[in-house]
Amino acid sequence: MNELYPVAMFVATFIVLLSGFPVAFCLAGTALIFAGLGLLTGHFDSAFLSALPSRIYGIMSNETLIAVPLFVFMGVVLERAKIAEDLLESMSQLFGGLRGGLGISVCLVGGLLAASTGIVGATVVTMGLISLPAMQRRNYSPELSTGIICASGTLGQIIPPSIVLVILGDVVSSAHQQAQLKLGNFSPTSISVGDLFLGALVPGILLMALYILYIVGLGLLRPEAVPPLPQNERQDVANLTFLRHLIRVLAPPLALITGVLGSILFGIATPTEAASVGAVGAMLLSKLKGHFTRDVLRDVMRSTTKINAMVFTILVGASFFSLVFRGYGGDDIVAHHLQSMDGGVAVSFLVVMVAMFLLGFFLDFFEIIFVVVPIVGPVLLGMGLDPIWFGVMIALNLQTSFLTPPFGFSLFYLRGVAPAAISTPQIYRGAIPFIGLQCILLLSLWFYPELATHLPTQVNQ
Repeated sequence: MNELYPVAMFVATFIVLLSGFPVAFCLAGTALIFAGLGLLTGHFDSAFLSALPSRIYGIMSNETLIAVPLFVFMGVVLERAKIAEDLLESMSQLFGGLRGGLGISVCLVGGLLAASTGIVGATVVTMGLISLPAMQRRNYSPELSTGIICASGTLGQIIPPSIVLVILGDVVSSAHQQAQLKLGNFSPTSISVGDLFLGALVPGILLMALYILYIVGLGLLRPEAVPPLPQNERQDVANLTFLRHLIRVLAPPLALITGVLGSILFGIATPTEAASVGAVGAMLLSKLKGHFTRDVLRDVMRSTTKINAMVFTILVGASFFSLVFRGYGGDDIVAHHLQSMDGGVAVSFLVVMVAMFLLGFFLDFFEIIFVVVPIVGPVLLGMGLDPIWFGVMIALNLQTSFLTPPFGFSLFYLRGVAPAAISTPQIYRGAIPFIGLQCILLLSLWFYPELATHLPTQVNQ
């Protein structure tokens, strides 16, 4: 009988989530109802609920999570600073003579925005508004142009400093410590957000390189699909004036990215300290470009508050859910089923990855990270998985899910800003080749974990 409660609780939560009710209240409300039922029937110990205040206090006092509001603030400021327009214009001129040059420029700008804002929705919407009309004017097919924008926009999930990686790093670190304690190691080692940043750096760059290689390949095999800029629109890229302009456009965001990311990767600053420097740097960059006014600051503060309120409310709701789920022995049931699967840890992890991929159609990455990873993470890490590889695989898997039709979040973001002339099936078809590229990287990382683990190992030696 007890085993039915956690299963029913998980199913009920999923059904309520599909109703469109706010996620945080779905999680907390379902947990409260099942806790009440358990207390009435004698199947639930109220002592688990007494741990909720300390859980919430722990969330609010978590120094790593303080980086989230600061990174969100930095991303929103940079979005308002309109750096994407200048970057895209300069990059398209730099690569304009190549077939597919505009597509390559969109990928590179998407990667730069990913590393500077780390907000997937903002990057997709921004690139859709700026680059989609430009690609249509250059006779790119709707499928290819929308595919490039959706794919490059999701780079914000895997290229550090990413908000997803900050949150995932904290959750995986906690799961890793729990796994070691269960194995009898009472002096557990921990992984940091910086370690996960290092682990995601090479896969993120490789993914962007795969996108660019695909566009270059199209230029060779189907030149009509990716035309170069017309001769009358090109500038002399060897001209000293253009080079000075290119440096002026590229240097500030590159300096900000290098300062924030470099200080974390080389242990000079914690993610929270680096995020605070990045927030100040973003304001200075916006001021230099003439976009930082009192009205802009007011809008930035409102957007930042709204995003952070959503994130932390979900985290509190997820904590309530996990307490009740554990109170019914749900984590023990999950551990038993994962450990008893034929094929060992590889099959167990594959099942979890498939489940997360499907959940990514309906839930945002915050909900999946806060709800699913704390349940399965300690079990899988206790079975011998490397925590950094585990975290990077999850991030790439969710990124692929958010790009996959018919429910991919990235596709919905672009659908919201794309003109009516571009149909939803065209957006879906455009994403398919890039999903294939993501799967290639996932498989490469599955068989060659060193792509994620080598750099953290070398830096931490």
